[in-house]
Amino acid sequence: MEQPSKPATVNYVDDAVAVDHMRRARRILVVGCSGGGKSTLSQKLAVDLHLDYISIDRDIRWLPGWAERERAEQRQRIVERVAADRWIMDGNGPSTFDIRVPRSDIVIWVRMPRLLCVWGVVTRWLKHFGRTRPEMAPGCIEKVDWDFLQFIWTFEKKFSPLIVAGLAKHGPDVPVLQLKSRRQVNRLLDLLGLPA
Repeated sequence: MEQPSKPATVNYVDDAVAVDHMRRARRILVVGCSGGGKSTLSQKLAVDLHLDYISIDRDIRWLPGWAERERAEQRQRIVERVAADRWIMDGNGPSTFDIRVPRSDIVIWVRMPRLLCVWGVVTRWLKHFGRTRPEMAPGCIEKVDWDFLQFIWTFEKKFSPLIVAGLAKHGPDVPVLQLKSRRQVNRLLDLLGLPA
């Protein structure tokens, strides 16, 4: 009798193991809720690890004026970018994990508490009030509305299970580091020998 296959699981690693992978990584995927700091971390790592920075918001999803690209075009743009040899990509979208996760050497999941994420988007909005932030598509003026705040508030319950399922399905052997506090982010940067 054939044994049932064991369900795929996520390959969670601690920060010491993650640092070893990151020092050798050519391709890093950074995911997490809006406002958690994934873009800030990604940009810092891109510079210090000499990786090309790819923002899902700026380079894939959005056109000027918050017009969303067609899904097929988004997927094609992701296919083109992940084919490159060296990159760090930030952004959610478990629907494209089948393309992104298998090409990643490591995934960093910035999994901050929702109050911290809300605080992050509000302070980001104030900092870039009336302007477009650098990791966003041109012509997408920074905004915060009720739907966006609701998205953040329910992210852990609604979207984290999709992230877990996507990571398990498309990268069961890809190491995943979860960062659940600013202290853990700073510790990671410290272990990499980078300024916080």
